[in-house]
Amino acid sequence: MTQVGEGQEADEAAPSVMTFGAPAVGEILADRYELAEHINDDSAGRQVWRGVDVILRRPVAVVLRYPGGDSAKEMLQAAVAASRVIHPNLVGVYDAIDEEDRAYVVREWVDGHSLRELVAEGVLDPARATSIAHAVSGAIAAIHATGMVHGNLHPGTVMVGDDGRVVLADARTDGADTPETDVRAVGGILYFALTGHWPHTEASLTAGSTRRSRSPLPDAVRDASGTIAAPRQVRAGVPAYLDDLTMDLLDSQLAVPSSDVLAAELGRLDAASEEHYLDSGPLRFTSGDDGGPDLPTPSNRRMLIGIAALLVIALVGLSLGINALVGDGDPTDDQGGPTPSTGASTQPAVAGDPEPPAATPRKVNLRGDQVRVIDPDGTRSELDDVEKAVDGDANEGWKTETYRNGSKFGNKKSGMGILINLGEPREVTSVQVDFSESGVAAELRSGPRDFPANSNGDRALVDAFSSRIGNAYEKTDSTKVSFSQFVPGQKHQYLMLWITDLPETEPGSGRWAIGVQEITVQSR
Repeated sequence: MTQVGEGQEADEAAPSVMTFGAPAVGEILADRYELAEHINDDSAGRQVWRGVDVILRRPVAVVLRYPGGDSAKEMLQAAVAASRVIHPNLVGVYDAIDEEDRAYVVREWVDGHSLRELVAEGVLDPARATSIAHAVSGAIAAIHATGMVHGNLHPGTVMVGDDGRVVLADARTDGADTPETDVRAVGGILYFALTGHWPHTEASLTAGSTRRSRSPLPDAVRDASGTIAAPRQVRAGVPAYLDDLTMDLLDSQLAVPSSDVLAAELGRLDAASEEHYLDSGPLRFTSGDDGGPDLPTPSNRRMLIGIAALLVIALVGLSLGINALVGDGDPTDDQGGPTPSTGASTQPAVAGDPEPPAATPRKVNLRGDQVRVIDPDGTRSELDDVEKAVDGDANEGWKTETYRNGSKFGNKKSGMGILINLGEPREVTSVQVDFSESGVAAELRSGPRDFPANSNGDRALVDAFSSRIGNAYEKTDSTKVSFSQFVPGQKHQYLMLWITDLPETEPGSGRWAIGVQEITVQSR
């Protein structure tokens, strides 16, 4: 199991990990993050740990570097920058702390494996390779939209969760890379997934690397001039369209598209992954004359298919017209059947027709028995009226008790929540929560099932619901909060609104409480 990038060397020689004063299992950092297991050491000499946030009771990944201070500046700056970009295919960054003698970044723990590890077990089929590249390009596009670059995209920083979610981790901010570097690296990801070889030699490990349990990424097959072999030359079964796209992205003589255009193109392929790819010939990205984004030109094969489809329709129409002219004028056919009405289409769908639009999200009508309060650390005296949070009336709702000894539930508990049972797995697109006050800290989690409605069951449920939807709200600016970072196509039956901090009901009142007035779930 990999939790940070492992395929690319740091610019400087990887330092040996210091052992003096090194952290140990059970140590709690910043009075919050308990170290549970040392996973590995990465290419820059950082220690990677699996930990537990003892306040929010969720697993985290902790990346430590010795020493802190100036030597950890780039790592901390990258973490701060990454925390500002919210996207379902980017790993969430929770904290970044510099203690001078050491520095560490706390981020989302992902149960799964790196792309490097997956491909080591066997190259991926074209549909899965396309799906992973689509997710990665979407994450890159989100980063580029903020004016930043990732700069560290390779098979070790692309992670595939056990739930199928693809996330990108371990960005760098050394300023040496550009958006074009990221886009070309997506081509490298496609090439690696399809062939098991990495086409960018600068990311392969140097001989004599001191990292344990690491081996160089297999270099691409090259001819005498150093030109890499196309994926179709390495293995059978790679569609020509995907082969061309991969090689175009790797060709330094060709201009690459912007990351959002690439994400759209891969999204189109991903959406059609259950169908056969068209053998469409070379794909080239060219700049439009209108100064717009770079777009791929239509393939000749696809144009021919469209023209052929139009000819078929024309011939069928001509045949029907001739039959109508030579017929006896009877409005029924020989079998007595009615003639189709003028406005009805009698032609089946043909190749080249546009895909039907995705279903419009609709509100899920929730009943009161589909929600319940989760209170693992409390006296379970705040369970009533939760049905009012889904009754369609934002003027009334469920409310916590009033706490007087601090905002975090009087420092008595790590949090409270509301479990939402959608009744069946659904493709959720958003969850909106109307609170009674702003300034609340909350997040949305998903989990596998319900648990017994008691303290022990609630504790087991909170531990099991470790998959967070998007980033947490540390302190909401509004009473209305929306969670919309759902992975397209992924279905959920159980969601939990988890509240970790309360707002003061009135400034200086010394009273903390929150009401959940209404929860609205939209799904396809």
